[in-house]
Amino acid sequence: MDYLAHVILGLVEGITEFLPISSTGHLILTRALLGLGGESLDLELIVIQGAAILAVCFEYRVRLWATATAVHRDVVAQRFVLNLFVAFLPLAILGLAFEHWIERVLFAPIPVAIALVVGGVLILWAERRAHVARVTQVEALQPRDAFKVGLFQALALMPGTSRSAATILGGLFSGLDRKTATEFSFFVAIPTLLAATFYKLWKARTLLSGSELDALLIGSVVAFASALLAIRLLLRFVSRHSFAVFAWYRIVFGGAILLTWQLGWVAW
Repeated sequence: MDYLAHVILGLVEGITEFLPISSTGHLILTRALLGLGGESLDLELIVIQGAAILAVCFEYRVRLWATATAVHRDVVAQRFVLNLFVAFLPLAILGLAFEHWIERVLFAPIPVAIALVVGGVLILWAERRAHVARVTQVEALQPRDAFKVGLFQALALMPGTSRSAATILGGLFSGLDRKTATEFSFFVAIPTLLAATFYKLWKARTLLSGSELDALLIGSVVAFASALLAIRLLLRFVSRHSFAVFAWYRIVFGGAILLTWQLGWVAW
């Protein structure tokens, strides 16, 4: 691949990882459009996902450090860590159980397009239902709320669903306001996606070589920078607006993929 392809992949990963529009789905579609494939690409997608997660760690570095240094004595910090573990658990268990089936059956453009449309409809429904926010800050979450969010996050095992969308919807259904649901989605991404990244890197460890470092560095830097920008813009956006714009984007984008496939315009 040339350098432009690495930049494109980094941008797609960074921008879509934390927006409720599915980074995995967009990467599957991007690689299909660009005609990319092979083990080296699979490795790059793993690495740039890790770079996007580092953007969350950087954005919340003060908060995370304060939690880490107080967890041995502070009840609120202990509950925060427990909530992250509880929310992470359902996806980890189901992911290990169904990983190969999901990758074999669902990692394709058409299943992704269907998931994009269905997820968009669900977001619209969630926005239009009566919503009473009883939790307005992440520190006030209880483990039972975190577990509900974790169950929703497990739906993101289906490519195109969006881990961010699933956790945010789970938060809204559990009584979190939009900003708190979005922030908790960011925090849950840290153990979830770091674990997935290290697990996949271990499986692909034989593919690591010096010849790939330039590509990995380019993709990672672009993914980190674009993810950091996306996080800040999303938090600013949800404090004033609903998620409806993302829902309509999913529906239109997914519908366009299905239409072009059905008409034979694009060989997805």
